[in-house]
Amino acid sequence: MSAPADLTERAGRSAAAIRTRSPGVSPRIGLVLGSGLGGLTDCIEGALRIPYEEIDGFPEPGVEGHAGELVLGELGGVPCVVMRGRAHLYEGHSARLATFPVRVLAELGIQALFLSNAAGAINPDFVPGDLMIIRDHLNLTGTNPLVGPPVSGEPRFPDMTAAWDVELRSILREASNETGVPLQEGVYAALLGPSFETPAEIRMLGKLGADAVGMSTVPELIVARARGIRCFGVSCLTNYAAGLGDAALDHEEVIATTHRVAKSFRDLLTAAVTAADRCLTAAPSG
Repeated sequence: MSAPADLTERAGRSAAAIRTRSPGVSPRIGLVLGSGLGGLTDCIEGALRIPYEEIDGFPEPGVEGHAGELVLGELGGVPCVVMRGRAHLYEGHSARLATFPVRVLAELGIQALFLSNAAGAINPDFVPGDLMIIRDHLNLTGTNPLVGPPVSGEPRFPDMTAAWDVELRSILREASNETGVPLQEGVYAALLGPSFETPAEIRMLGKLGADAVGMSTVPELIVARARGIRCFGVSCLTNYAAGLGDAALDHEEVIATTHRVAKSFRDLLTAAVTAADRCLTAAPSG
């Protein structure tokens, strides 16, 4: 990567290279698919798939359940660009590098970004297999992707009061009613990882107001909001957090649960993307 001050220019060049491979495609909504949720891309019409390794500046994910490809096409008739998998801070990437793809999506012209992840359930009313609308978050990763010299086109101090868009969250609830896919709603705590949390840490997070815990998503949200992109998201609760269940935690359980809820996730998101696009078209974000 070049100097941080050149991030917008670099993202613009990467976006231009993507456009040469997908002429005429102008995505309005971006989607980031977390662990085991990448099967949604099978529903993308006219899909063009570009491996991350072929896009300048994209870090390649190295975790099971993250395929590492960019998919352009339509979901429910809406032009979308989908990140099938993400790079994580715990893989050794800097926050600026891990979130560089979001800046590329911004340069492609998206107006809204949907973020998803696999997470552990902290709220005692939640169970593995639940889908949770992210209402707010706790950034406990120990870093922020905006640290460093200011980036062109981004405010130095972006507001995070309504980081998770109120109107788009309402659309997710409407999509839940339309599809019959039940949804929880809560606060997502992002930690660095890669070790799972201890029972004491989970008790602490619960007292801080967290309903679910994971190792991603928040850095991408911060960059997207700095670029003026409206954000909404869902956590797939794949397991009870440490100390709340009887079983030891492992990544295989995470992948198995996301596969189990894949159809519900696909139905919900297709309905939500269609409604969100109508919302963006009627009242685009300023």
